[in-house]
Formats: sequence, structure tokens, C-alpha cells
Amino acid sequence: MRTVPDFPKPGVLFRDLTPLWADGAAWARALGALARPFDAAPPAVVLGIEARGFLVAAGLASRWRSGLMLARKPGKLPGSAAREEFALEYGTASIETHRGLFAAGTRVLIADDVIATGGTALAALALVESLELKPIGFAFVVEIAFLGGRAKLGSALPIHAVLSYDAAGEAVIRE
Repeated sequence: MRTVPDFPKPGVLFRDLTPLWADGAAWARALGALARPFDAAPPAVVLGIEARGFLVAAGLASRWRSGLMLARKPGKLPGSAAREEFALEYGTASIETHRGLFAAGTRVLIADDVIATGGTALAALALVESLELKPIGFAFVVEIAFLGGRAKLGSALPIHAVLSYDAAGEAVIRE
């Protein structure tokens, strides 16, 4: 993984996972570590958040033979979609997902590449709940711990990240 300063705007340190995805063995190991806490009771569906979260969710869904649910930018889905707006550390955005693909009570794991302030993940949780699905937890490859996203998500659901960065920029691997 590499850190890209001032992207997408000045002052933001972007955590780029493309080097991890380029190394098949490393990516397989990271997916295994990400999945491990949920292996005993895998979800029926993994929700991936646009766009990098699609890669994470697809890998996890394939491992468990679970369904895949996409949280997309507005206007990218045909048919009826539920929408949720949220704040980013550098602006605001919204995500949408299809209505009616899964029965009420279906167990859903929310997955993304990075958790920073937690706004996107919180919006995904609101989408899952608005569709009367059952969220079972969150899975992130990277956590930027000092930005407080974990606290924003609360303690009601398990939150797992493979790699966590503290305020000093030090990384801690959690397998």
C-alpha cells in the first residue's frame, strides 16, 4: 500500500491499495485476514461501497459463496433505489442500492477498502437498515484510526480492519 499526499485535495493523505491488489498472494492473505472473524457465521450478502469496496466485497462474497450487494453513486442503478447522504472528510456525497433484491432479515456484512471518518460506512448501514436487512458487522482492509470512524459506527456491531494507522502514521497489522 502507498500513501498519496494531497489527493483528492490538499491536506488529505490518500491510502492507495492498488499495490496490494497487484500482488495476488498478498491480496489473498489480506482477504483471509479480513474474513477470519466472520468465517464461523458468514453473511448471506456482502455489501460493497463504490468503488474500491466492490473489490473487497466481491472477494469476501466469493469466499463464502454469499450474495453481493452494491452501494453505488446516485444515478448508476436502474430501477428503484434507496438513497443515503453522508459527509466525507473532504466534502459530501450519497450512495444508493437496489430495493427488493433481498428478503427482510437477510444477514449483511458491510465491506469497504478504508474507514476514515466513518460517514460512508454509516450511510451504508442506514441503507441496509432502511431495507429491513440485518447488518452483522463491518470489514475494512485499512482503518485510519485517528479520524474516529470506528467510534462513529458505535459498538453494537463488530468492526474489523486488517491494518490500522494511528495519528503518528504508524501501522498496526491485525490478523
